[in-house]
Amino acid sequence: MQSSADIGLIGLAVMGQNLVLNISDHGYRVAVYNRTIETMREFLNGPAEGTDISGHETLEAFVAALKRPRKVMLMVKAGAVVDKVIEQLIPLLEAGDIIIDGGNSNYQDSIRRTEMLEANGLLFIGTGVSGGEEGARTGPSIMPGGSRAAWPHVREILQSISAHVDGIPCCDWVGENGAGHFVKMVHNGIEYGDMQLISEAYHVMQGVLGLQSEEIGQVFAGWNQGRLDSYLIEITADIFTAKDHDGNPLVEKILDVAGQKGTGKWTAVMALEQGVPLTLIGEAVFARFLSSLKDERRLAAEHLEGPKAESIPTKASLLTDLEHALYAAKIVSYAQGYMLMRTAAEEYGWDLDYGGIAQMWRGGCIIRSAFLADIKSAYEENPRLPNLLLAPYFKEQLYQTQAGWRRVVATAVAFGIPAPALSAAIAFFDGYRLARLPANLLQAQRDYFGAHTYERIDRPRGEFFHTNWTGRGGEVTSGSYDA
Repeated sequence: MQSSADIGLIGLAVMGQNLVLNISDHGYRVAVYNRTIETMREFLNGPAEGTDISGHETLEAFVAALKRPRKVMLMVKAGAVVDKVIEQLIPLLEAGDIIIDGGNSNYQDSIRRTEMLEANGLLFIGTGVSGGEEGARTGPSIMPGGSRAAWPHVREILQSISAHVDGIPCCDWVGENGAGHFVKMVHNGIEYGDMQLISEAYHVMQGVLGLQSEEIGQVFAGWNQGRLDSYLIEITADIFTAKDHDGNPLVEKILDVAGQKGTGKWTAVMALEQGVPLTLIGEAVFARFLSSLKDERRLAAEHLEGPKAESIPTKASLLTDLEHALYAAKIVSYAQGYMLMRTAAEEYGWDLDYGGIAQMWRGGCIIRSAFLADIKSAYEENPRLPNLLLAPYFKEQLYQTQAGWRRVVATAVAFGIPAPALSAAIAFFDGYRLARLPANLLQAQRDYFGAHTYERIDRPRGEFFHTNWTGRGGEVTSGSYDA
C-alpha cells in the first residue's frame, strides 16, 4: 500500500470526525482508525462520503498509510485510554514519528508522555483543542506543546485548520512538554468563571427585577454588541429565546444541577498547589458542587429564610451596573488565570508568550471574545507586565466600573442571591490593591500557638522572630516557615 496520507487520526467521536473533515477540507489526505469498526464505516459512508479520507481496520494498515515522518493524532478519552493507544502505536512507529494528543489530557500526563516518547526516539505533541463540535469542523483554537522538534512538521496543518482572526491563526507553539495542555486547562478554568459570572447576572436579573426569559435574552443580546461581545454571551442570548414544545422558555425547565468534566477543578487544584489566589475560578467550581446538592437544597429551602430587601433598584440602573460588574469581574478572572500561567512557567521553565495566548483564544474557542484583543495589546505593550490589572487600559476600566460592580454585589447580598464569583472577584481586587492586609494578625496567631515565627516591618525581609506570648513558652521555634 502506498503511504499517501498527510496525517492520521484515531478516535471518531464527534470531535474526531469534525476535525478529520476540517483537515480534509484544507486539502490534506487523512487516514482514520477507530476501535469500533462499525463507527468508522458509518463515518466513511456518511459525513466523509465523496472525500479521499481513507479508513483502516487495523492499526498496522493505518500506520502504513501515513507519509514519513508519520503524524498520528489521538482524539480518544483522556487518561488511561491515551496511554493504551500510545502503547499499541510505539512498536509500529519509527524514530522521528509524531504522536499528537488532542484530547483534554492533564498537562502532567503530557509532561510524562513527552519524556517517555522522546526516550523511545519518537516525538510528542499534547495540544489543547477548543471550540466544541462547531469549532472542530470550521476552525478551533489549537494550543500545541511538547517536543519542539515536532512543530515544523505539523505547523502547516494545525494552523491551516485553526480559526483565524485578522488573518492570524489561533494556533501557535506554546512551549515544551505539558505547556499546551496546561494553557488549555487554564482556558477551561476561565471558561468556568465566565459561565458562572453570566449565570449570576441572570440570577440577579430574575431575582431582583423579576425579568422573564425573553427580556433577559434581549439584555444579553444588547451586551453582546458592546465590550462584552463574546461567544458565551452570544449563546446565552440564544438560550433565552429557545422555547420548549409547550411554548414556554426551555431554560426554565432544565434542572439546576451543573455537570463538569474536571478541567476547572484541575485549574483550582493547581492554583492551590502553586499558592496562586485563583479565587474566582475556585468559586465557580464550588458553585457547581453546590448545585449538585439538589435534594439538600430543597430541604434547606423549607427551613432557612433569607433577607427581605427594603428597596429595589430601578431596572435601568441595575442593568447598567450588572454590565459593569460582569466586565470588571471578567478582567479579574483573566488576571488570575494569567497569574497561574506565569507561576507555572517559572515552575516548569516554559517561555510562554502571553499576548500570543490571547491571540490563540480570540477565535474558535469557547472563551473567544473581543476582550482578548485588549489583553493581547496589553502584553504587546509590556511583555513583562506583572499583572493584567496593572495594564493602563484595564486600570482605567476597573476605575470606571467598580462602583456599579460594588452595588451589584451589595444588591445580591441584600436580596439573598448568591453571587460567589462576582463577590470573590471584588474581594480579590480589594485585597490585591491594598498595601497592607490583616495577615500580620494571622502570623501572630501562628506564632502564638505554633511558634511559626514572623517577619517585622522594621527589619529586612528574610529575618524571622518569635515571641514567648504567654511567658510559659520557650525560645524553640517551628522547623519551617510558610509565608
